[in-house]
Amino acid sequence: MFSIDRKDFGPDFTFGVATAAYQIEGGQRDGRGPSIWDSFSATPGNVHNGDTGAVACNHYELWPQDLDLIRDGGFDAYRFSFAWPRLIPEGTGAVNQAGVDYYDRLVDGMLERGIKPYATLYHWDLPSALQDKGGWMNRDIASWFADYAALVAQKFGDRLEATATINEPWCVAFLSHYLGAHAPGYRDKRAAARAMHHVLFAHGTAIDALRANGARNLGIVLNLEKSEPASDKPEDLAAADFGDAVFNRWYIEGVLKGKYPQRMTEWLADYLPANYQDDMAVVSRPLDWLGINYYTRGLYQASTKPGVPAEQVKGPLEKTDIGWEIYPKGLSDLLVRVSNDYTKLPIYVTENGMAEVEGSDDPRRVKYYEEHLKAVLNARAQGADVRGYFAWSLLDNYEWAEGYNKRFGIVHVDYETQQRTPKASYRAFQGLLPIQGETDFRLP
Repeated sequence: MFSIDRKDFGPDFTFGVATAAYQIEGGQRDGRGPSIWDSFSATPGNVHNGDTGAVACNHYELWPQDLDLIRDGGFDAYRFSFAWPRLIPEGTGAVNQAGVDYYDRLVDGMLERGIKPYATLYHWDLPSALQDKGGWMNRDIASWFADYAALVAQKFGDRLEATATINEPWCVAFLSHYLGAHAPGYRDKRAAARAMHHVLFAHGTAIDALRANGARNLGIVLNLEKSEPASDKPEDLAAADFGDAVFNRWYIEGVLKGKYPQRMTEWLADYLPANYQDDMAVVSRPLDWLGINYYTRGLYQASTKPGVPAEQVKGPLEKTDIGWEIYPKGLSDLLVRVSNDYTKLPIYVTENGMAEVEGSDDPRRVKYYEEHLKAVLNARAQGADVRGYFAWSLLDNYEWAEGYNKRFGIVHVDYETQQRTPKASYRAFQGLLPIQGETDFRLP
């Protein structure tokens, strides 16, 4: 159980859990089109054990029991994503009515259980037909994505509590087009530079399309790290600054300030789209809230490799099962920094969690969540306007290039039988939320 009390967060703080369509849905039928993750995972060497998301957690059929788990855990909200290829199989053009019907059932199921729907338009499952046209490297994706956003607003907008355009644009662009670790698997500086700009330009066009179609409470979800130097050497301090620029500042400053950090525009100068500056007013469209996903820090030292300004090193802190350092202070520091330096928008911690070993007994995860919830309280005490916290993830699921090898869920999933078993971490939230949720906050 947690030692903290829900009252510490105030009556309006939102507690939720998060998932992503490709990681849990399965259900690759009923008119759903192929995505870049289908072909990427089918290519030998890309994903651990050759795992794919073809079945995943079968949320496509088992969503009622999953929503019951959210309700019974005492959570206020469910952060989920729409699958673009389920709604528009070719990415543009014909709409798949079976996909619309599925999300109708899912959203209505949330509302029937008193769960607030927090939707994400894009969590990495780009329709393959759009990748054939260049995907995020093609400027036209901004209009394709805007049309998709308009459809979501028209079909579901009146029932959504909040909508985010894109989840983790650093992963969409840099991880997937420069480092090549995720679909579509490019390792190309020009591809990365274009994707880094187009993903934010498309975010802005989607904000315009959502607002034009009556959607409300709009934001974006950025994954941020606490970038730190491996030593006090000037070259390591410079490396940490570069790491911060590529991981954090490109996206924060682009979205909130309408400009990109000079460190990055100089590094990418030969590869950025022509006249990208003309798009910055769209990139920085006003938002209603900002989502921050946080898992760990980045520890940097100067690189000896030509053309590489910095490289990450392993730190000495305790690590999760995926090898990420456990660093709650980094969350407090990030929340305060963003609040002080970049925006007074309401902030939501839209993902936070840890990979842990098999089984339903996960005391390290319980401790992880408690320490990071305390970090949120610490940031709020320093003036950061943090309005909510979403645990990643509700279910053990398809962990992208890690396949089914890493488990982030507060609910265990037996992938053979699809049986769900709540873990100790789920019980800890259950103890925190319903009991304190019954308290009348109006009492002195």
